[in-house]
Amino acid sequence: MARKRKLSEEERELWDRVARTTRLFHGTRKPEQPDEEALAKPPTPLEKPLPDPPKADLGKLRLGGATPRTGWYHTPPKPIAESLRTQPLRMDHKAHKQMTRGKLVPDARIDLHGMTQAEAHPELISFILRAQDHGHRLVLVITGKGKIMEDWDPIPTRRGVLRHQVPQWLRLPPLGPVVMQVSQAHQRHGGEGAYYVYLRKLRG
Repeated sequence: MARKRKLSEEERELWDRVARTTRLFHGTRKPEQPDEEALAKPPTPLEKPLPDPPKADLGKLRLGGATPRTGWYHTPPKPIAESLRTQPLRMDHKAHKQMTRGKLVPDARIDLHGMTQAEAHPELISFILRAQDHGHRLVLVITGKGKIMEDWDPIPTRRGVLRHQVPQWLRLPPLGPVVMQVSQAHQRHGGEGAYYVYLRKLRG
């Protein structure tokens, strides 16, 4: 029977290295011993624990108290009727009072109800300029109140596109220099769905 050969120092060192990396039969690996030198080292800047979050100051908190506004917030635009009421009065006060009470009869009128913006804008410009050429002072622009539709959009949409757009068109060129005053019409002339437009005199 052959005698067992003893392992050399190099072979035993190699065997020990292989043995340290092998797994036990039941599939678990022998736990490695912790490196005492690594544990004694202070943590590097990236390994430092995160600081504790600052504690909230609840001393000034009061139930029902107002919270300070931070960031931006949305201010909804004023309703059309309110915006027109607060505009400066450029026409005669007595004539304006009679006009808003529906006691003045418009010299001419145009009905934009049912038109698109692309159709209504040039029609409005042509009507206003033609009315001034004819010497009219008070004209009636009918826009309609707009349809009431169910709106599930979280951002509310305006009812009546032309109703909101016409006052802006009347302030912009080429109609701005022609128009003296815009007011919501009286109920007998269309109420919220129409506007009184008082024109400047055409200079001769």
